[in-house]
Amino acid sequence: MNFFNELTRLIKDNIRDYGMFIALFIIMLTFTIMTDGLFMSSRNISNLLDSAGYIAVLAVGVMIVIIIRHIDLSIGFLAGFLGAIVAILLMDVGVSVYLVIPIILVIGTIIGLSTGFLVAQIGIPSFVATLAGWLIFRGALLKVTEDSGTIIVQNETFNAIGNGYIPAIMQVNGLHLLTLIIGALSSILYIYSSISNRRKKIKYNFEVVSREIFILQLVFVSAIIAYITWILAGYNGLSWTGIIILLVVIIYHFLTTKTVIGRHIYAVGSNPEAAHLSGINVKKITYLVFGSMGMLSALSGILFTSRLQSATTTAGTLFELDAIAAAYVGGVSSAGGVGKVTGAIIGAVVMASLTNGMNLLGVGISYQYMIRGGVLALAVIFDVTTRKRGK
Repeated sequence: MNFFNELTRLIKDNIRDYGMFIALFIIMLTFTIMTDGLFMSSRNISNLLDSAGYIAVLAVGVMIVIIIRHIDLSIGFLAGFLGAIVAILLMDVGVSVYLVIPIILVIGTIIGLSTGFLVAQIGIPSFVATLAGWLIFRGALLKVTEDSGTIIVQNETFNAIGNGYIPAIMQVNGLHLLTLIIGALSSILYIYSSISNRRKKIKYNFEVVSREIFILQLVFVSAIIAYITWILAGYNGLSWTGIIILLVVIIYHFLTTKTVIGRHIYAVGSNPEAAHLSGINVKKITYLVFGSMGMLSALSGILFTSRLQSATTTAGTLFELDAIAAAYVGGVSSAGGVGKVTGAIIGAVVMASLTNGMNLLGVGISYQYMIRGGVLALAVIFDVTTRKRGK
């Protein structure tokens, strides 16, 4: 009985973290039943994750921006504009893809730092500064694409980023071997990291869950990783987009949870004045966060342009709203100081799953927008309710 009491208390105390997983499970189960299993087919899940890639990358960046109590509305058209610049450099200028990608990432970072300058140094509210950016990059995108409207990218290496898959090495009973290996290594890394963190907490007399609950957590997460790996391995395996998302998650999860910079980001978000008085350079953190957002916008533009194999005048439309919605659904707090990288990714997958599932069911686009808006409203209501309960 103690086991179930502890499990109930654990879920109740961490409902913000577990809520998004419960929501994703319910959404996937519902669509799987309503589509007679088509939703959970290997091909559909692979396409779903790839289509969510460019929004997931943006969601990670905007989640950190929201954590420090700011917002960035310019990221959608910044991604679209930089994606168009990629297409121009590749097709019109003839620059190598191996040079284009780092150049675009650097340009995105510089633009992000410029936004950080307006917010941190000049003191312009982030909403106004980034709204100006929204207008500027919208106009810039229209300008660079006005001659042709669409710039077709005929570069196999670049297009493979958004449409290609990692090599298989070999097939095992029709399954993609390298994807299975990566899945197994991910499970091992998760288990090792969890055990290491638990030992450190015990060493310094921090409270930890019972061994039974801890083992249950390891088995549950490992089972999810194994199941997703098995689904992806049944089609073409893990895509290059999936690898990029995985790298972004690992890097930013480490940055936000294991470094001094990460602790400073959350401190600034929790209370900027107190963080300043404690010696944290709030302006520096603001620069860093907006610079990071610019870089991730550039990466999002690369992923989107590669997936479409072209740059269009409408690229970037509503990207920022989808990313902000994914961040909120993923558990970031509107009050700042709360949010996780994994949550932002799950939020992006939740929103992509809703769109994908409704498309499979033939739901009209008008109803899709209303349903997604309702989900976002519920996520914010959930955030406000859990914060009040915490107080």
